[in-house]
Amino acid sequence: MSRVTLAQWQMLAAVVEHGGFSRAAEAVHKSPSTLNHAVHKLEEQLGVAVLEPVGRQVRLTEAGELLLRRARQLLENADALEDVASRLAEGLEAEIVLAIDQIFPPDALARSLDAFSEAFPHVRVQLHETVLHGGVEMLEDGQVDLLVSGLSARGFLGEPLVTVRFIAVAHPEHALHRLDRELDLRDLEQHRQLVVRDSAQRQSLDSGWLKAEQRWTVSHLDTSIGMLERNLGFAWVPETRIRPALEAGRLKPLPLTAGGVREIPLQIIHRDQDRAGPATRAMAEQLRTSVAACAGTRNFENIE
Repeated sequence: MSRVTLAQWQMLAAVVEHGGFSRAAEAVHKSPSTLNHAVHKLEEQLGVAVLEPVGRQVRLTEAGELLLRRARQLLENADALEDVASRLAEGLEAEIVLAIDQIFPPDALARSLDAFSEAFPHVRVQLHETVLHGGVEMLEDGQVDLLVSGLSARGFLGEPLVTVRFIAVAHPEHALHRLDRELDLRDLEQHRQLVVRDSAQRQSLDSGWLKAEQRWTVSHLDTSIGMLERNLGFAWVPETRIRPALEAGRLKPLPLTAGGVREIPLQIIHRDQDRAGPATRAMAEQLRTSVAACAGTRNFENIE
């Protein structure tokens, strides 16, 4: 066990910060003799001089600077520990688990997590990037605190969050674009469609598949977008995910007579809103706030 207490380090830090024992005593509401005794006791226990006189004031010795620098880390950690304990006593969760459908706008998700970490730096976050029924299945199994999904969950009530706009796209040199005319379902069925696999284990869904002769199924939306940019097929993808590729000409909307644009409303669902802790409630609010904050940016044009 350490012979030096945190209180001794705190008193040393106060003496250094205020330039002497008298001023430090006023700041921390202790007598100068108490501070003097604590610091001298610290030096005696460590066998190292940490302060030296400079006129009527004192300053750290070279060894004192090194030791106090390390001690400040201990003091900060101790404060953080007490803060965590206080929040836990108030019912703060140690960890929250999220299932967010991959079509949720990534800028809004990043903004939400960043703001949440500022407010709750000690709460761990587990994020599951799900597809279709995958998140619903986790909610029904009691594995997540919050779900963002375009599908309803039986026995749960959701709240509208954002509507995501999907666009049918392909590489500018794709065979469908080379037809140089409006396209219909028969045209699409002759070419490879890229589909993102439902992440559910029990109830998977081939959402959006047009029964094309060729189908490649991948596990992540980013994989599908990468294949689109390599001219390996066509797909419907969220506009927020491909806006830079559209603007740079790496992808191009397909000129469909109908169905070229789809809109998917996403909702946020609590596992148990009445019993949700402060961190879970705060994360839900951050998701709502971030969607609203991003609504006016270029990446959110035409979403809601």
